[in-house]
Amino acid sequence: MLFHSSIRKELARSFGATLVILFTIVLTMLLIRTLGAASKGSVDPQEIMLVLGYTVIGRMPTVLTLALFISIVFTLSRMYRDSEMIIWFTSGRSLGGFLGPLLRFAWPVLLVIMLMVFFVWPWANQQVNDLRDRFERRGDLERVEPGQFQESSSGRRVFFIDKDTADGTEGRNIFISSTEPNGSETITSARSGRVEWLDERQFLMLNNGQRLETRPDGGLRVSDFGEYGTQIGQAGGNLGAGVELKARPSWELIMDPSRANLAELGWRVGLAITAFNFVLIALATTVGNPRAGRSGNLFFTLFAFVFYYNLLNIGQNWVARGVIDLLPFMLGLHGGVLLLTLVWFYKRHQGLSLRDLLTGWRRREADA
Repeated sequence: MLFHSSIRKELARSFGATLVILFTIVLTMLLIRTLGAASKGSVDPQEIMLVLGYTVIGRMPTVLTLALFISIVFTLSRMYRDSEMIIWFTSGRSLGGFLGPLLRFAWPVLLVIMLMVFFVWPWANQQVNDLRDRFERRGDLERVEPGQFQESSSGRRVFFIDKDTADGTEGRNIFISSTEPNGSETITSARSGRVEWLDERQFLMLNNGQRLETRPDGGLRVSDFGEYGTQIGQAGGNLGAGVELKARPSWELIMDPSRANLAELGWRVGLAITAFNFVLIALATTVGNPRAGRSGNLFFTLFAFVFYYNLLNIGQNWVARGVIDLLPFMLGLHGGVLLLTLVWFYKRHQGLSLRDLLTGWRRREADA
C-alpha cells in the first residue's frame, strides 16, 4: 500500500542519516578516550584501532536504539509540519494506523539490538579486556619506548631505557626511580641490563650501576653493584584471571543468578525492552507545533532517552546492591513506562484532552 510504503521509505532514509551522524559522533568520542588511555599506558599504542573497533561494536546497541528513536520522531515531526498527517487523518487514517508501518520497519532493528546486547556486547567487552590485560601484565621493560620515561604497571616506578635488541630483552643506559611501600625512594642507574624469568616472574638484571636510596628518616645510602636484579613483571599465570560482569556471556549470568549477575542480565534485557518502548513513545508523544519546529521534539527525544537510560543504569546498581529485586524493578520501570505510553497513546488516538475529561466529570457531578 502507498501508505505503508511511503512511511517505511522515509523512515529508512531518516534512520540511515541519523545512524551515520550518531556513529560519527560516538566514533570521535571513543577515539579521543582511547587515545587518552593509550597516553596513560592503559592501551598498547599499536592496538588503538583494534581497541577502538571493539569498543564501537559494543556501543552499537545503544546507538541503534537512539537512531531508531530519533528517526521516528523526525519523520513524524516532518509529516506534522507539512500537514501530511492532517491529510492522512482526513482520509480515514487514525494515529493507531501508524503503529503497523512503524513496527514493520522497526522489528529488524529491534532484533539486531537484542542479538547484539545479548551476544556481541559481552564478546566485544571481553576482547577489549583481553587487550588491556595483556598490555598491563606484560613486562615493564617491554612497555618502555626508547628514549621515553614510562611508568610501570604498578605506578610505583618510572623507567628510562635505551633498547639495543629487536626483542626488547636487553637494554643500555637504564634509569629506574621507584617508591617503596615503606616510604623510601630509590634511584637506580646502570649501563646495561637484560630480562630473565625466574619462577614465572620477570626480573630485570642490571650490570655495572649505582643505587641511591633515600630513607623516610632522611638517611641516605649509596651503593655500587656489578649485578643487581629487580622484579619488573607479575606472575604469568595470572593472565586473564578476573572477568568483568559486562564481559561475561549471557548464559553464564543465567546459570549463576547472583545479585551482580542478575543486575547485569537485567540491564541487557532492559536495553532490548527500552528500544521497543521508544518506538511507542515516539508515536504517542510526537506532535506538530509550528512555533517549536523540530527543536522541541528533538529536545524531548534526547531528554527522554537520557532519563530512561539513566534509570536503567540506576536500577542495575540497585539490583546489584540488593535494594530491589530484579523482577519488581523490571515491572516497575519498563512496565510502568509501557503503561503510561499506552495511556497517552489512547488519549491521542481518541482525541481526548485533560480539559474534556474534567468538563465531563463536572457535568456528571452536576447532573447527579
